[in-house]
Amino acid sequence: MALRCVYTDLDGTLLGAGGSLLRDGDGSFSLLPARALEACHRAGVEVVIKSGRRKAQVMEDARLMGQTAYIFEVGSGLVMEEEETLLTGYFGPTDGRSPHELIAASGAPALLLEAFDLEHHSPWHLDRFVSHLFTGRADLAEAAALLEREGIRGLRLIDNGATSGGGRTYHLIPATASKAAAVRMHMRARGYAPEECIAVGDSVEDLGVAPVVGRFFVVANATPGIESSIANVTRTEAGYGDGFYEAVVQSLV
Repeated sequence: MALRCVYTDLDGTLLGAGGSLLRDGDGSFSLLPARALEACHRAGVEVVIKSGRRKAQVMEDARLMGQTAYIFEVGSGLVMEEEETLLTGYFGPTDGRSPHELIAASGAPALLLEAFDLEHHSPWHLDRFVSHLFTGRADLAEAAALLEREGIRGLRLIDNGATSGGGRTYHLIPATASKAAAVRMHMRARGYAPEECIAVGDSVEDLGVAPVVGRFFVVANATPGIESSIANVTRTEAGYGDGFYEAVVQSLV
């Protein structure tokens, strides 16, 4: 069946050093990511960004790529043709307070910062609408157990990949939000079948999309072995945007 949609992460996947579309992981110039986007355009294949970045950032990247749909803050929100849908459950905007403010009021961010080797991922933690963004190291199972013991429900800490400094990026988001849930919602709205879609990413959270699509590609720079137990996952030979190009070319054949 012909490919109709590609869902891709940004940092560590489509984008290379410095968050550039035209640089590979080492900072060398590469046109392969742009050529992959061109190939999708020529074949009538939609490309949807699924990122942990703030809405404004993802919107600008989608606009530059000529796309009308995008997923922001790790699946907390989906935009299609300027219509926004939040996947925040009962952490939705209430009484003039944003989901981010409601999550802060729950006490969960302060609790996690105290319990684990985490800090705010500055300056990208600022001006967020939903998620709280940290960097450092944390055990996700222990974090979930801690929140449960403290009676804080409806939230989860997720690992969204490595940082350039060797740590990890973590988001605290509503339990109802995920990249997989947002991808599933977009597929349903567009009428795409799983076998008509692929996804590309570099993190454990990205891999949650694998059961939703026909095929998932994890780029070579992702943590080794994170895909070992998932049947429809292929690790690319190249990393970053060159790996994205590899995934697109294989799927368009």
